[in-house]
Amino acid sequence: MDLCDRNDIQALLARHGFHFAKALGQNFLIRGDVAEDIAAAGCVPGCGVLEVGPGIGALSHELCERAGKVVAVELDKTLLPILDETMARFDNFEVVSADILKTDIPALVREKFAGLTPIVCATSAYGAFSVFMQYYTEPELLFAVPRECFEPQPKVTSAVLRAVVRREPPVEVEDEKFFFRVVYAAFALRRKTLVNSLMTAFGSQLTKEQVTQAVTSCGLEANIRGERLGLSEFATLSAEIAALL
Repeated sequence: MDLCDRNDIQALLARHGFHFAKALGQNFLIRGDVAEDIAAAGCVPGCGVLEVGPGIGALSHELCERAGKVVAVELDKTLLPILDETMARFDNFEVVSADILKTDIPALVREKFAGLTPIVCATSAYGAFSVFMQYYTEPELLFAVPRECFEPQPKVTSAVLRAVVRREPPVEVEDEKFFFRVVYAAFALRRKTLVNSLMTAFGSQLTKEQVTQAVTSCGLEANIRGERLGLSEFATLSAEIAALL
């Protein structure tokens, strides 16, 4: 089976009755040369790779060829039997069925990668995990990936980044846990406004008017969406919401 051949992929997905979930932003990498380039850029001898969102395993294959161990965290349970099939020949591959944003990553790394150099490999649209990576790491652009390299094709060109862990976060926050609570809530309802998304987490403590006040106090439009905010805006917003609680 060729995980970079559209016919093989379609047959694989049909055999397992898989359907793409728009809410999860699923776009599977299907170009072998791109998967090789990503794996070669990230893997070092003796590394353990934490892969976020493995899809059907095209990149996972290349990572397993180079890494001591690959642990993939996958939210969509319908992909688990597919990965069982596509990754069957690798004894250094393991899937963890979980939401990466609700996972204790340091604990997972300690459990799975003893004696290995931990590396994170993730593909994602801009969302809460992107903010997480910007907060803790300094991204470096390596190369662009055309939308034709994915199935289904996204509407935009993707990019491969190398993210080096920062010594200090680029913004100051009073409470990191609360900061990421705000970030996670901001992307809870992707097609809704930031105010409506934040209400999913703070609606039991604050009125919609108060949440709107917190947003506009940051100099943001009341109908803005979470995807328009950067780190500094999230830091300011978390402080504004905390002051209301």
